[in-house]
Amino acid sequence: MTDAGSPAAVDLSPDQERQLRRAVAGIVSRTESYLPDSYAVGSELSVGAEGPQATVAVNPPAGHPVSAGFTPDPEDLDAGIAESDTDEVARGLAASAAVQVMDAVGDITPTAK
Repeated sequence: MTDAGSPAAVDLSPDQERQLRRAVAGIVSRTESYLPDSYAVGSELSVGAEGPQATVAVNPPAGHPVSAGFTPDPEDLDAGIAESDTDEVARGLAASAAVQVMDAVGDITPTAK
């Protein structure tokens, strides 16, 4: 029972939890593939007021850590999170982490012509 106006807790089935863990592990792996070994990539799963929450974070060798968090809909987990979505998150995290390093060292001049 929940109070009026409060969201109901969302519980994941074991299959949904596995799917979420698999999707987050895929984001971590893909993010690591875009970055040198000096970048630390990790993840966390938790349950908040809105339901299950996943966070993937990158700690670059210089600059501030960056993270992406999301609260998946249980129905999306049943259908499977699209690889294009997880790849987009991984690319965005890798790019943001690289920008943090460039900003920290003051080198934001593009090297391509």
